[in-house]
Amino acid sequence: MKKITMLFVLALAAGTAFSQELRVNTYAGYVFDDKVESYYSATSYYDGKILGGFRWGAGIEYQLPNTTKAFELQYLRQDTTAPVTYLDYDGFGNDVKNTTFDLSTNWIMLNGTNYFPVSEVAEPYFGFGIGMAIFDTYNPDNKNENGATKFAWALRGGSNFWFSEKVGLKVQASLMSAVQGAGGGLYFGTGGAGAGVSTYSTMYQFGFDGGLVFRFPQ
Repeated sequence: MKKITMLFVLALAAGTAFSQELRVNTYAGYVFDDKVESYYSATSYYDGKILGGFRWGAGIEYQLPNTTKAFELQYLRQDTTAPVTYLDYDGFGNDVKNTTFDLSTNWIMLNGTNYFPVSEVAEPYFGFGIGMAIFDTYNPDNKNENGATKFAWALRGGSNFWFSEKVGLKVQASLMSAVQGAGGGLYFGTGGAGAGVSTYSTMYQFGFDGGLVFRFPQ
């Protein structure tokens, strides 16, 4: 009897050691305004604000076997506007303009997360991510469109609240940044917006997100 009990315990431990889990996370939330500015020379500068608004997305997360650590491939999307004051220099004279650019941002991130489960219901977490931000911009004054892809990083913290074994609610706060200084900047000017080689600004966006999380034990 003791041998059978011991074998059962060893089998259970082995199964636990190799247990793993896949999750699907959904996101919907609000990000706040962020000021962007750059002054390179008397003929090359801009000053404006990326307005806050709705952000949505989803992620696929893999939890490492028998740990509280996980990795997530995440996609987020935000469509907003950016009122900007900039200098339009055409070689004949300086013309300061005010334009509200249409701006869409696609974030593709690889996030590392560490969970701190305190009960079967509450599962707080903290994480860090790196990836890229893909910007698409449109100048309504001259109908020009352009884009840029920049290195991005993110910090986030929050908690999952499980309704059942497989479905829960995710609530989190996050700080996301697109680093513009490397290889040029997100430039607003005569061409609408694009990858400028002289002026740059770093973008920081703080936001709150909520969504459903689905758990698929393996």
